[in-house]
Amino acid sequence: MKLGHGGTYDGPGFISGQGYSATEHLANGAGPLIVGACVGTALFAVVVAAATYVCYRKKAKTALQSPGSYHLQHSLKKGPGYKDGKLTGPGGLMFRKTPAVRSPTGGGSGPILKTSPSPTGSKSPPSINTSPTQGGRTVLSGQQPHPPVTKPVVQQHKPTPAESPEAKIERETMLDEKPQRLGELHFRLRYCASKQALFVTINKCCGLPPAKDPAAGSSDPYVKLQLLPDKQHKVKTRVVRKTTNPVYDEDFTFYGVTANQAVTGTLHFVVLSFDRYSRDDVIGEVLCPVAELIDGDTTLHDQERAFVKEIVPRHFKIKSAGRGELLVSLCHQPAANRLTVVILKARNLPKVDDSGLCDPYVKMYLLYNGQRIAKKKTHVKKRTVNPVFNESFVFDVPYNEGLHNLSIELLMLDWDRVTKNEVIGRLELGAKVESGAARQHWSDVCTSPRRQIAEWHKLKE
Repeated sequence: MKLGHGGTYDGPGFISGQGYSATEHLANGAGPLIVGACVGTALFAVVVAAATYVCYRKKAKTALQSPGSYHLQHSLKKGPGYKDGKLTGPGGLMFRKTPAVRSPTGGGSGPILKTSPSPTGSKSPPSINTSPTQGGRTVLSGQQPHPPVTKPVVQQHKPTPAESPEAKIERETMLDEKPQRLGELHFRLRYCASKQALFVTINKCCGLPPAKDPAAGSSDPYVKLQLLPDKQHKVKTRVVRKTTNPVYDEDFTFYGVTANQAVTGTLHFVVLSFDRYSRDDVIGEVLCPVAELIDGDTTLHDQERAFVKEIVPRHFKIKSAGRGELLVSLCHQPAANRLTVVILKARNLPKVDDSGLCDPYVKMYLLYNGQRIAKKKTHVKKRTVNPVFNESFVFDVPYNEGLHNLSIELLMLDWDRVTKNEVIGRLELGAKVESGAARQHWSDVCTSPRRQIAEWHKLKE
């Protein structure tokens, strides 16, 4: 059989005349293509199998981590603790994944709750024993049923309303009326006649009451000291933080004190609690005559003596001696809508310390329907209990209102450089006040416009 190119067909697999066999022709032509296709198919199958296995592992891991998932129960192998499609622990204890708490706003992330550090640190409560989590669940060592999960209750402390500057200044430092112990002051005294020096050592305080803030539970106490009656030099100890039994052991020296001054002088200790945001609170005071150092020969020797004195309320003498009187003059000018208040003088003010003196001044407020709308104050009169002020103040009153809804509140205070200015007494003048004399004075001013009317008034607590 003849073929193209001059060859003949001699049988299966041979072509005569050219020297080629069918096998050699297949190997030299389509053979490489077929081999490559087979290898590619095998590689593709391997890649698909690997990808399927990875996807399956990721899906199983996600099912184990998702709370309350149906796949969690079926992805676990059945064993002794697997019953009715649910995993149970020893003694029939059933473990159930707690549902996740989601944000009420529907956001992707839950709310962040900031809590104060636990006083026990990272310790667990003694009634619950836990072990590390296994497979997304917590293994309990006890046999008791799982307690119901309840939402934690967070107690929020409402902020205390901000106190006005006037209220901070005028807030009295008096303690409760009930008798209570304010603690003791331990100190030592020594007088050196040759140097005319009085040496004072403040050792400590014991049994101080806590600060007025109930949440504090303690105080930041310090002691202020001055020598009376001069009342010129004031010294004070350091502040000891968060304690009711502070220890100071600090020495103070008063020079230029003659023997006569030492015998007649008195040491005035004031115990205070430091307040960072307002004037310091007065806890109490101690008065110690230096003459207590005198021995039986009525002479002062260069010797040291220790004292323990009880701390007493600072306002004790004010209550027993009365609060004095104030002379005030008022004048109403209806055409100008003005009220003129003249603070003339005061008399018989109480002795706030053993020197028999105080540093008084008057602060006054104009009130409209009980609300303060204006304020004024006099100058401070130094070291007197019968101050003369003679100061005039003019208040603008509401237009065409008259004086029926107005009143004047006056505060007599004792000025102090270090501590709070203590309120000596109060006085209110107006049409609706309880005091008959004050109400009558106000009525006379209303019925007699453009006329100055002065009256004496007793100061009250």
